[in-house]
Amino acid sequence: MNSAPICDIRGKIARGEPIYSMTVRLVRGVEIAGIAKAAGFDALYIDLQHSGISVETAGQIAIAALATGVAPFVRVPGVDPQAITRALDAGAVGIIVPDMHSAEDAKAVVNAAKYRPIGERSLPGIMPHLGYRAMPAAAATAAINAMTIVVAMIESAAGLAAVEEIAAVDGVDILLVGANDLCTEAGVAGQFEHPLVAEAYARTLAACRAYGKTLGVGGLASRPDLMRKYIDLGGGYVSLGADIAMLLAEATRKLKDLK
Repeated sequence: MNSAPICDIRGKIARGEPIYSMTVRLVRGVEIAGIAKAAGFDALYIDLQHSGISVETAGQIAIAALATGVAPFVRVPGVDPQAITRALDAGAVGIIVPDMHSAEDAKAVVNAAKYRPIGERSLPGIMPHLGYRAMPAAAATAAINAMTIVVAMIESAAGLAAVEEIAAVDGVDILLVGANDLCTEAGVAGQFEHPLVAEAYARTLAACRAYGKTLGVGGLASRPDLMRKYIDLGGGYVSLGADIAMLLAEATRKLKDLK
């Protein structure tokens, strides 16, 4: 059975190759999928937590990304089974969930994201992930379960305290450290060299290694030096920043070069 030409995310994880992702927060057009491909990104994630993008728009971008070979992820606003299912049904192959505080949260996310026998997701029928081909339900659910990536964001003191329990949940693939929110909650906003950040990455990496999960590097778009540090330590999924920040940075640089 041939599947849609999505990025080989699980293959990259197995080979220990970093996955580089662009955040989509500004652009509403499907062109962003082609831009991500041309720039060399492995994945993009459409941010429904910090933007006004609709599920419909997210689905259109996700379907375009599937066709280009860029893996489409969606960050939902929180641990909401309906939001998770809708984003995945619309075309996402990965779900990023913020504010994960416990193993119970992680289990609820896996339950919503995966079909039986792993979870309890409802099968909608013909799916974009499989090229809109009609397939036996058992084959379709097995194929989509295999390609669906679950990303738990560790971005609070409560989440960090439970990181080992979250990592132990079957079906969670990536633990993404959100340095921005961790620092803000602790009253050290923007202080990415604070010991809190290093400790969060060290503890999350240890949990990932103990349970065979992948460390995600997030919230450090303004500090490529620190991103590189945590990639070298073992980070496997890297969120390089949002489209709006990349546009602003390049526009600023262009103007500065001419003045």
